[in-house]
Amino acid sequence: MRISFGTAVSLRAGGYLLASLTCLTAAAQGSTLTGGSPSGVVPAAATTAVAGDPASCPPILRHTFARLQDEKPQPLCQYAGKVVLAVNTASFCGFTPQYKGLEALDQKYRARGLVVLGFPSNDFSQEAGSNKEIADFCESTFGVKFPMFAKSSVRGADANPFFRQLAQQTGTTPKWNFYKYLIGRDGKVVDAYSSMTAPDDRAFIRTLEKQLSQN
Repeated sequence: MRISFGTAVSLRAGGYLLASLTCLTAAAQGSTLTGGSPSGVVPAAATTAVAGDPASCPPILRHTFARLQDEKPQPLCQYAGKVVLAVNTASFCGFTPQYKGLEALDQKYRARGLVVLGFPSNDFSQEAGSNKEIADFCESTFGVKFPMFAKSSVRGADANPFFRQLAQQTGTTPKWNFYKYLIGRDGKVVDAYSSMTAPDDRAFIRTLEKQLSQN
């Protein structure tokens, strides 16, 4: 099922009803709706690994992505030493309201060393808009302030190099939008969480706080 950007706006106005049914059902079943290269994906060349990073930067963060708002290059190495929560996002999914929880999480734990990183993707045909449209939607609808990057693929042959490494380290790729990877201060992936795991999930919060307490 493919949803055009114009149709998706109407769905948002109606409370994400149709999108929610599609998204929640597919996530619960762990299904994939697309094959081959999804439309609207930033070419892999736009998110290539960076050479010559400082030795203090763990290998998994040695990548540069275009910032969502202005497409200026942003090295992930700037987050070295922090606890990172990487999430693939979409604007028109039943899980899209998790943006609010993710922003609250980032605000609450930022001073302790957490950073939430958002990676919009059209891999599941629910992020058809341009980078500007995505940025405007996230800010105006959910007040998102945590770092977000230009739309790219997060699974399959076209997956960006960061998510490719996450898949290699965990043995799992995003099954749907709002899949989550928690990375410790040492750059090692702690765990992966399904879309069904909300940002305020108690078990997840316990793991997160444990990671934040480690120097």
